Amino acid sequence: MTSRERVRAAVLHQQTDRVPIDFSSHPSSGISALAYARLKQALGISEGEVFVYDVIQGIAQPEDEILDLFGVDAIDLGRVFLTEPHERRPWRLIDGTEALAPVYFAPEPDGAGGWLFRGDDGPPEGAATIGVMPAGQPFITQSYWPLAAGVTDEALADLPHHMQQVTWGCPRLTIAPWYRPMDDAWLAEVERRARELRASSDRAIMLGFGGNLLEWAQFLRGPEAFFLDLAGDPRSAHRLLDRLTELHIEGLRRVLPALGPHIDIIRMGDDLGTQAGPQISPAMYREFFLPRHRAIYSEVERHSDAFVFLHSCGGIYELLPMLIEAGVEIINPVQTSARNMEPERLKREFGRDICFWGGGCETQSTLIHGTPAQVRDEVRRRIEVLGEGGGFVFCQVHNILADVPPENAIAMFEAARGG
Repeated sequence: MTSRERVRAAVLHQQTDRVPIDFSSHPSSGISALAYARLKQALGISEGEVFVYDVIQGIAQPEDEILDLFGVDAIDLGRVFLTEPHERRPWRLIDGTEALAPVYFAPEPDGAGGWLFRGDDGPPEGAATIGVMPAGQPFITQSYWPLAAGVTDEALADLPHHMQQVTWGCPRLTIAPWYRPMDDAWLAEVERRARELRASSDRAIMLGFGGNLLEWAQFLRGPEAFFLDLAGDPRSAHRLLDRLTELHIEGLRRVLPALGPHIDIIRMGDDLGTQAGPQISPAMYREFFLPRHRAIYSEVERHSDAFVFLHSCGGIYELLPMLIEAGVEIINPVQTSARNMEPERLKREFGRDICFWGGGCETQSTLIHGTPAQVRDEVRRRIEVLGEGGGFVFCQVHNILADVPPENAIAMFEAARGG
């Protein structure tokens, strides 16, 4: 099977020649730049660069040599952007490692050894500080909530602008191809590169879109304020979620006719869970989110043949039936250490209805603290459980972070390939 055939078959719950493998097809299945530099060293690879393509999380873009070495079957469409030297700028990781970042990445010293990041309202001295990276921290933390004062008619009318004043929506901090406005000229260029990538690679191609609702509402209002809206001011919550849904549908109707023929998977995001279970009750999900998620995800079916992929961290067991009802075909990262997220339970109850993309190795425990032998054993057990009858794409639970020994990462991918 080709990689694309292997991934598509797995999502359709068909048995494959081997389990498909993902490594960095999206910014929550990759590797910290700090860990990537050490991984290359452990592999004896001195050529190439450490490119921090996701500056918010400090995530590196693995090079083709490593994707080939690990037998990776899926790639991010964004990797064919920002490839030229003039599109990258020097950046030093917190351990002193020399790296590169997108040229538009514009940090300012905070005076205490860290960095701050401003929004686009006026000159730098007048713009809000929207994110901070304190000294010794490898990622950016949001520090500004544009709708903290409330959901007003004016705020809703200008919501696209407000979304750019959030770290995850700021053009200077986002990932390819969204760092430029998706006008006609840029969409045509993105379509051209997607077409060429599909012709030159047999790997499954993923387009990161987002479509977040709970997360975007939290980014805009602040988590506590939006929880209070849900419980005490539902009209306000409905208004904000309606506007977000409108914008997401408009975006899909714009990009899918052009990009749909060239992609296999479209990635949505909405972190609905915590370690202890869902952030919201099933009843609240059904009232506020299910119909809107269904409206967003149905646009994918209407305009493309791509699979709907949802990244949702945490314990979401109680929400999975409704996510399937909403049209989710692939779930990630399958946080098996969270409450009620045991692999055996998930496969038994939902294995016929959804593809598990992740859950292949525990990043909170085994991958960081285990031995290579323990990593291999866990990977083999997870493939045996989650891979039976298809419906599984191997990936560790979320990103390989800086504390993961490179030997464990190597053992994980060797075991996933049957070694």
